[in-house]
Amino acid sequence: MKRRAAGLLVTLALASGLMFGIVRAQESITICFGFQDLETEFWVAGHKAITETLREQGIEVLEYNANEDPNRQLEQINECIAQGVDGIIIIPQDGDSAVTIVNAAQSADIPIAVFNRPPNDRSAGIIVVADNVSATEQAVEFMAQKALVKWEVTQEPIQPLILVGALQDTNAIGRRDGFFNVINRYSERFPGAFATPIEVATEWDAATALANLEAAITANPGVDFIFTSSDFLFPTIRSVLEPRGMWVPAGQPGHVIMGGLDGDATACSLIEQGFVDATGVQDLFLEAELTMNRLLQAIEAGETQPNEVLLDPGFALTAASIQFERSRMWGCVLFDEGFLDQ
Repeated sequence: MKRRAAGLLVTLALASGLMFGIVRAQESITICFGFQDLETEFWVAGHKAITETLREQGIEVLEYNANEDPNRQLEQINECIAQGVDGIIIIPQDGDSAVTIVNAAQSADIPIAVFNRPPNDRSAGIIVVADNVSATEQAVEFMAQKALVKWEVTQEPIQPLILVGALQDTNAIGRRDGFFNVINRYSERFPGAFATPIEVATEWDAATALANLEAAITANPGVDFIFTSSDFLFPTIRSVLEPRGMWVPAGQPGHVIMGGLDGDATACSLIEQGFVDATGVQDLFLEAELTMNRLLQAIEAGETQPNEVLLDPGFALTAASIQFERSRMWGCVLFDEGFLDQ
């Protein structure tokens, strides 16, 4: 799957209508790119978009995979600093370790950009991040409206469940907040429509999610509304629901209203098949462009400690909008190119 993503970079950019507006780099620029791992489609596609586009500009890219070890990632970034790189891009393991890494780079007067997973302290570094609260709210709003129609017919409370990411990650916090913002608002407007949501910890790990979701559904077989804080867990959700007869497309009895966030190829496919109702989409194309442009701009200007937050507002792709907006979602582009078949 990762190898396939590499070959799709140009297709991704062209199909999305985005041409990377990269600032023309000076000669002999070296960028250190440290990432925590490439365990999801989003990280694979983002990594390729950045590394291949930079190399097309003649920029040397040093890649470091920390394999989900924040201490190892700090060691790798310190190695980059010792080599005198011109700039650093990181996908950190979590918000806490990101603060330490950004501080290390800025202490060495090397501009640093953080891609998609922001530090807990956003006052330092170039920080490119999706508006997780807004994107989640847009997806859950669509789900809640469908749930309200069901409640008006049955008068039985909807039982929501959220798979929560690792809460040391500010992305996970924003997605949880967005979910509860919508559910609480609907609960206030329509008393009795929604039961108290069930929270399932995942720590961004499929095995942890599987064990905890199995336990939650066994204890609460009436769950009929599920939001996952990352689309990469849809196969895990399916493995729990399908044996129980709960993996049912929309329009058929027993359909569990379902949504997520990221906008990956699996979510695109499942929305089209009717199993998933909505996903909040991170605009990978925009975020990659913002990261590269701002970092190269800082390097060319001799700006050693640039501090700026660049926000991707995100959007929701739903069962109602997919026929009109599917080309905006990076995961649909991957799906159209046969990514899921690899």
